[in-house]
Amino acid sequence: MSPTPNKPRALFFGTPDFAVPCLRVLAELADVVQVITQPDRPAGRGMKLAPPAVKVAAQELGIAVQQPTKVRTPEFAAQLTALRADVAVVVAYGRILPPALLNAPRLGCVNVHASLLPKLRGAAPVQWSIVNGEPETGVCLMQMDEGMDTGPVLAREALAIGAEETGDELAVRLSQLGAELLRRELPRYLRGELSAVPQDHARATSAPVLRKDHGAIDWSKSARQLHDLVRGFYSWPGAYTFFAERRVKVQRVRVVAEDGVLAEPGTVLRVTADAIEVACGRGTLALLELQPEGRNRMPAAAFAAGQRVTTETRFSGSTSA
Repeated sequence: MSPTPNKPRALFFGTPDFAVPCLRVLAELADVVQVITQPDRPAGRGMKLAPPAVKVAAQELGIAVQQPTKVRTPEFAAQLTALRADVAVVVAYGRILPPALLNAPRLGCVNVHASLLPKLRGAAPVQWSIVNGEPETGVCLMQMDEGMDTGPVLAREALAIGAEETGDELAVRLSQLGAELLRRELPRYLRGELSAVPQDHARATSAPVLRKDHGAIDWSKSARQLHDLVRGFYSWPGAYTFFAERRVKVQRVRVVAEDGVLAEPGTVLRVTADAIEVACGRGTLALLELQPEGRNRMPAAAFAAGQRVTTETRFSGSTSA
């Protein structure tokens, strides 16, 4: 991409699909002199090396790409400083930037973060906003410092979370909202028109990196909490339980009752034409779609018939329960 007169010079740090809309907007607002993204990783059944979504988009836009394995080296900082960027935009890059990189652009680094800071600082704010039962979330444009999402906030935009919305669906909406926020506010930041508002660190909450065991269903929790866990962790790490000592992925559920304790948590209360209703620590949860280990996703009725699910049989949190 050839330079355009009077446009600011920018760097972009980002890796997954979520970051691509912001990259495209930045390419309209500035001369993006380099994109920095994570190295190619093995993916798919064949575990062949696959490029990050941001790399693919950058190549389509004709922007130079760098994929460093280490970012905390004097050589890398010197390379970026030599590019004489006015600003760097960081969106879901996946690494904490050291001070030398934060200070490389003339106006520092700004981050598009998918939460209403100081809520949900960390790697997975989209998923945890649903799992935590938040009614709304949003995006922030933040001036970066050395901490984990601790810098002052320049602008924010809130978004209501849909009652049945999954983590994947919410991520798409937030990525678009983040791009809109960047389009509106980055020019103002470059002109010095935005005031950075310090976060209230006492109100901070965490959105840690997702692990597979985060998807384990604890039937002693309420039906509402488990409903939020299933949709928040769809499709990764995925919610799962055990039936007859076999792992079962829970793909889709519905809350039948918010309150009441009708049986030992995990006990099947009723099998209907489209659901398996299960007792929770509070309330009742209907399982609608399930995926047994090594099998395809299937309706609850097909699972119930194949696994001989009846009232009084139980789903459990482990193979030994």
